[in-house]
Amino acid sequence: MQIDTESFSVGDRVQVAQSIVVYHHPDHRNQEFDLQGQEGEVVQIVKEYKGRPVSANFPYLVKFGAKFKVHLQAFELEKV
Repeated sequence: MQIDTESFSVGDRVQVAQSIVVYHHPDHRNQEFDLQGQEGEVVQIVKEYKGRPVSANFPYLVKFGAKFKVHLQAFELEKV
């Protein structure tokens, strides 16, 4: 399966397009937190690790606020 890493660029403003539940949000630790509708910024696209190419399952690292980052897939995001 080919991972699409061309949909977004570092610095793009994005919004979570579907229901994604996480349990590591700093303000809601160990509780369900739905990311749907949250806006953030793509801060990294994972294409390599220690100089070797990788095909990450969740290649987009998106930053929401000062302390919260999540790895997501392209179909979970939309540009703002």
